[in-house]
Order: sequence, then C-alpha cells, then structure tokens
Amino acid sequence: MQEFTSLIRLRMASHEAHYAGNLVDGARMLQLFGDVATELLIRSDGDEGLFVAYDRVEFLAPVRAGDYIEAEGRIVAMGKSSRKMVFEARKVISAVEVPGQPSACDVLPEPVVVCRASGTCVVPAACQRKGVS
Repeated sequence: MQEFTSLIRLRMASHEAHYAGNLVDGARMLQLFGDVATELLIRSDGDEGLFVAYDRVEFLAPVRAGDYIEAEGRIVAMGKSSRKMVFEARKVISAVEVPGQPSACDVLPEPVVVCRASGTCVVPAACQRKGVS
C-alpha cells in the first residue's frame, strides 16, 4: 500500500474561542481532521469521499485563540472502499499573556499533542480514480 499523509498548520483565530480563557472548542480539532481526511482521500482516490465515523477521539491539552496548530493524518489501512485513518493535532506556537503585549506568542521547544483520533472514510468504488496523486 502506498503511504498517504497530509499536514496542515494554522492559527486559531479569536472568533474560534468559545469558552473562558480564550479556549477553543475541541470540535475545531475534529474539523481540522476532516480537512486532512479530505486531502488524504483526494491523494489516494481522486475523490473527496465521505467521513463515516470516528472510533476514537482523545483531547489531551487545551487550545486557545492565537495558538498555531499542526493537524496531521495518514491512511493506515485500505479496504475495497473504506480508508482507515489516524490523526494527531499538535500545538507548535502558543499564545502567552504578557502585560502590555496582547499579541505575545512563544514557539514551543517541542510540539504539544492536543488531540489524537482515528476514524474511517469511504470512497464509493464508482468514484475511485486510483493513481491520481
């Protein structure tokens, strides 16, 4: 099986903070994983496919507005139409509170894993265009 991976990095915007302390909803990480899954399916099959289900989700650390998050995924198994995937989101830059500096951030010496998940996507056989990537 050819290995397919995808990585995206983006900053959590202030409008994504839904809770006290500028905390970003964990569902935002799942949205990022959905985007990663879509790219993986396009690379493997030439079609966006459909996300069927998550079978495991672990929220491991808080994400706040201003943090930079890397979301990465890879296909670990391929059936006739199903694609089993694993995902990890890591904080690589953290917004910090510094008096008089509302835009202060720190590059983290080591990424902090904020979420892990696994799930299954499906690309109907009629939509598969192998070898597109």
